[in-house]
Amino acid sequence: MDGVINVLKPPGMTSNDVVVYLRRLLKEKVGHTGTLDPGAAGVLPVCVGKATRLADFIVEEDKAYRCEMVLGVETDTLDSYGRIVSTSNQYPSFEDINRVFEEFQGRIRQVPPMHSAIKYRGKKLYEYVRQGQHLDISGLEREVIIYRSAILNYSPPNRVLFEVECSKGTYIRSLCRDIGRRLGCGAYVSFLLRCRTGRYTLSDSYTLHEIEDCFSKGELHELVIPMDKAIDRLERFDVPAVYYKRLINGNPVKLGIVNLKLKRWDCQNPMRIYCKGEFIGVGTAKLEEGYIHIKMDKVLV
Repeated sequence: MDGVINVLKPPGMTSNDVVVYLRRLLKEKVGHTGTLDPGAAGVLPVCVGKATRLADFIVEEDKAYRCEMVLGVETDTLDSYGRIVSTSNQYPSFEDINRVFEEFQGRIRQVPPMHSAIKYRGKKLYEYVRQGQHLDISGLEREVIIYRSAILNYSPPNRVLFEVECSKGTYIRSLCRDIGRRLGCGAYVSFLLRCRTGRYTLSDSYTLHEIEDCFSKGELHELVIPMDKAIDRLERFDVPAVYYKRLINGNPVKLGIVNLKLKRWDCQNPMRIYCKGEFIGVGTAKLEEGYIHIKMDKVLV
C-alpha cells in the first residue's frame, strides 16, 4: 500500500477532504501533495503509507492548469464562490488582453489570496478571514514563474479561457486578479482545472469512486504508483549490498569512487538510493577526500 495515487479531485471538496476520505477507506496513513482550491478540480497526487514521507518531493513539481477568467468583476475569494467587491463594464479589447497576458510571463511576483491556506503568524490566511480580520499581506509577496500561458478561446465581451504552465506555489486566482487589475476592469476565476503536477496528469488520474471500486475488489495495487517511480525525476544511486544494514539503520557509508560507475551525480541534490536492487529511501552524496559519503535522509524499508 506504500505509494502514490493520482486522484482526480472533484470540485466542492478540499484537498483535506480527499485525504480524510481515503484515510477512512484505506485505514492507512494518507497525505496530499499540496492544496488545490476547493472549487477547482483536477490532479491531486495523494501519498499512502510510507510514501507520505515523500510528499515534499512531489510538491516541488511544476504545475499546469486550464482556467476560465471573467473580466469586469472581482470577488473577495477571487473565484465564483465569493462576494462581489467591484464591477466594471469597461471591457478591454482582445488586443489589450493579449498584450497583458504577454506581460505576465517568466518570473513575476504575486501576493497570495486572503482565502488561502498559506500560514501567517501561525494561522492559515482563511482563518483570519473567518474571524473578520483584514490583514496587510503585501509582505507575503513571492516570486513565481509562468513558463507558458496561451489563450484558447475568447468569448466577448469578458470571458477568456486559457492554459498556463507554472512553478509550484503559483496561485491562478492571484494571476487572474492581477491581469484583471492591469486591464483596469478586475477579474475572477470561474473555472479551474489542474491538468498536471509533474509527471501526474489527468489521463492517469482516478476518481474517488474508481478508487473505492478497486479497493472493494482487492485491485487497488493497480492504481498505486510505487514509491521510487513516484519520484523518478531524482537520479538513481546504487550502493553495494554489503552496506545494506548500515543504510537501512540510517548510518552513513563511505564509498571509494574507483569502481563506481556513475553517469552523473550532484552532492546538493537528493537521490533515490538502491541497495541489493531494492529502493531503500532518499539520500545525498558528498565527495570528500577521494570518497563518496552517502547519507540517508529518508529510510523507506
